[in-house]
Amino acid sequence: MALNSHSQFSRRQFLQTTGLAATAVSLSSVLYAAEEQTSKKEKLGIGVIGTGGRGSHHLHVLKWLKENTGENIELVAVCDTYRPRLERAAKTYGAKAYSNYKDLLADKNVDVVCVATCDHQHGYHAIDAIRAGKDVYCEKPVTHWRQFELTRNLLDAVEQSDQVFQLGTQAMSDSVWSQMKKLVQDGLIGQPLSGETGFFRTGDWGERGMHIDNPNAKPGKDLDWEAFLGDAPKREFSVDRYFRWRLFMDYAGGPATDLYPHCLSQVIDILGVDMPDSVAGLGGIHRYDYELREVPDTFNLIAQYPENVTITLSGTQGNDFQTTVARGSGQRSPVIRGWDGSLTISKNNKEILFTPVRTKGAKAPQKFAIEQPEDMARYWQQFLADCRSRNKKTYSPMDLAFRTQTVLQMAMLGWQAGTIARYDKQNRKILIKS
Repeated sequence: MALNSHSQFSRRQFLQTTGLAATAVSLSSVLYAAEEQTSKKEKLGIGVIGTGGRGSHHLHVLKWLKENTGENIELVAVCDTYRPRLERAAKTYGAKAYSNYKDLLADKNVDVVCVATCDHQHGYHAIDAIRAGKDVYCEKPVTHWRQFELTRNLLDAVEQSDQVFQLGTQAMSDSVWSQMKKLVQDGLIGQPLSGETGFFRTGDWGERGMHIDNPNAKPGKDLDWEAFLGDAPKREFSVDRYFRWRLFMDYAGGPATDLYPHCLSQVIDILGVDMPDSVAGLGGIHRYDYELREVPDTFNLIAQYPENVTITLSGTQGNDFQTTVARGSGQRSPVIRGWDGSLTISKNNKEILFTPVRTKGAKAPQKFAIEQPEDMARYWQQFLADCRSRNKKTYSPMDLAFRTQTVLQMAMLGWQAGTIARYDKQNRKILIKS
């Protein structure tokens, strides 16, 4: 069912609403037709690991789906390393509270796990959930920038299991990307040459100093500092590091990991490329240079592929000007180039435009209506349907998450070493030579 622009359910739109009633109005068009209800017969128990801002958002979405679309789900369990936050979520959603995520994974009533913790914990929580026989919705980035081996291990775990996996790159629910992919596969642009994309905002958004629940919080029965640290370097407790973790390289990576999975996933998928030969990353703290901040606010990368395809991605939090139409909040719509022409999106954001190369005998220009925009509710609904049908080809499956995250990890590691990162496909290793 095609959705109009008013039915979009982005993260930011949801958080700006004053209640579920207002959200229901904006989401009325996501209701499935009667013949599609059969996919909801099997009841699924949901467990959410991480009940901070992102986890709370997912809980709101799931509750709305249950109450307004007839989605046959139960919010069974929640988990968090900060007890006051955990208890609030458990009370609000009538879910069982677990302070240790492994106890949640052992709950036989949990069928699907949503991982919404800090970046450096995603991979561990996801791989343990897969091994526990749970289907997984994992927030992006799938792993931290320094955890390539974990990314590879998670890929293997998903591929060797029967479990369904989806990365939290909800922009993939926008049909424009699958439509562009089909046009490329059909040969409209000829041999693919390159893809360009980016993310531009003004303001310290993705790496923002998040709300500190309690400035007097301390490790103990209410806060499990060791569980938060995980495999990160051991540090003395700091309320800033715990509640404002996106500022620190130990737990996050700035726009390259916080935002770029949203736009890079699409271009990699559209072009159908596998693993890159080499990736270069450049950037730094160019505007928001203040105490505590370690992650860059500006980051650019270029990836070269053995298919003779190049992907470039540029972005900054210091300026929101778009050189092409924006598709999403700050997300630049890509330009996909081939030997015979290019694909872009119209200024009104409603059509895909094919512009042929200016040569003798060139193809004619064409336009294609975009069928439906990004919709977070539909993204979750389709994932739940995939869990019931055991369809592993989700909107954003693990193999795509791996191809995307490896590029971002190569860019970050190369940037820090001041060199170009290379990929050894035979041994599945990132090579960094100073």
